[in-house]
Amino acid sequence: MIKLIPLIVILFFNACSFKTAQNMWQKKSTNAFNSYTKNFLSDNNMAKNDLQRAIKHAKQSANLTQLARVYLGKCALNISVGIEDNCKEYLNIADVVQNNRLDAYYNFITKSLKDTQIKFLPHYYQEYSKNIERKKFRDANKNIITMPRITSTLLSGVLIKENLEDSSREKIIQLASFYGYKKAVLFWLNEEKKYTKDSKKIEYLNKKISILK
Repeated sequence: MIKLIPLIVILFFNACSFKTAQNMWQKKSTNAFNSYTKNFLSDNNMAKNDLQRAIKHAKQSANLTQLARVYLGKCALNISVGIEDNCKEYLNIADVVQNNRLDAYYNFITKSLKDTQIKFLPHYYQEYSKNIERKKFRDANKNIITMPRITSTLLSGVLIKENLEDSSREKIIQLASFYGYKKAVLFWLNEEKKYTKDSKKIEYLNKKISILK
């Protein structure tokens, strides 16, 4: 009987090693989307493959919340660099997901947020949204620069780009440059060009943009 104990232990651990960790599909989808975010903003060709993996893993479950997050995240990233996106992929599945937080985020990034939805947003967007509602754009500019994530800064900057202060725009360019997010840098350099009347500065910005492209 004693000789059988090591064999039983080996069989037990071997059986455990074949078990699939719970929600591994969700973790793989999240990791793939995080990689997509970095490669998309950096203008790397690997981004497309990352997104496909994020969607593939999210589609392994009947719980479509993760898939909705991926679709909504993709839409938000596009908007954050000036690419028009109506979030069609998210809207196609929103009725079977029925998630207040995701619905609020969708309305947030499409500038159709309702007062009653602000509480469903991440905390760092709540004060920013209230300031926009009250047309306190100076305070909203301060909120943008203190966002905990660069992706949040890029997105919130775009949502009030017409009311963005020059200093905020320059800080966003510096931040995007620090992370090497080329796609964001190019977008914001073009935005800076729109809001300057200095011909020499426009020439300077055009040269920068041409070099980066």
